[in-house]
Amino acid sequence: MQVEEVRTLLESLADETYGTFQSRLMPGTDNVLGVRIPELRKLARRMVKGDWKSYFDEAPNKYYEEDMLRGFLIGYADMALDERLEYLKRFLPSIHNWAVCDCVCATLKFTKQHKADVWEFICPLFASKRPYDIRFASVMALDYYAELEYAPKIFEFFDQVKNTDYYVQMGIAWAISVFYVHLPEMTESYLQRDRLDDFTHNKSIQKICESYRVDKETKVKLRKLKRKS
Repeated sequence: MQVEEVRTLLESLADETYGTFQSRLMPGTDNVLGVRIPELRKLARRMVKGDWKSYFDEAPNKYYEEDMLRGFLIGYADMALDERLEYLKRFLPSIHNWAVCDCVCATLKFTKQHKADVWEFICPLFASKRPYDIRFASVMALDYYAELEYAPKIFEFFDQVKNTDYYVQMGIAWAISVFYVHLPEMTESYLQRDRLDDFTHNKSIQKICESYRVDKETKVKLRKLKRKS
């Protein structure tokens, strides 16, 4: 499908009311048409049956949905791992909000079959100067690497992050809350000695305590680890 053809289709699928709602959830993102995620996923699955690479190469990021669509193509297209990671590398600078970051991460399910290789790909991103590179690495960690084997190194990466962008901090806090559900003792031990900034540390505990999978007694104990601002 050609760029203009896809854009015309996106515009036909747009819901202005939904677009306004979405924009409110993503401060600073003002290029939202209002196409719902299931429709974008459906379109991406159609596109990978044809010449999706031309679209990926040529599509400008005029609309939020175009960025999301390009990310979905990477997840759905049939290609070798090294080629997929190269496309992902090219795509990362197109991430400008949490929604594109998080939805694309959830689509990269090939990671489950190639954990070691994808791990090598995301590790350097924790030290990136681009906030959404760090957010991407953090969300990939919570989606695919909340395991005993990877947790110590990921916690080390979190301690080294000094970027105070809100979406970086919240991505790390969300990741820690997921790690707590899977590895409670290790994660609690980490929170007792972490080198996170105070905001991220406290948000991590808050998000753990918001989980229905954590009992009341544990939440009381964890809240005692919060730092005074």
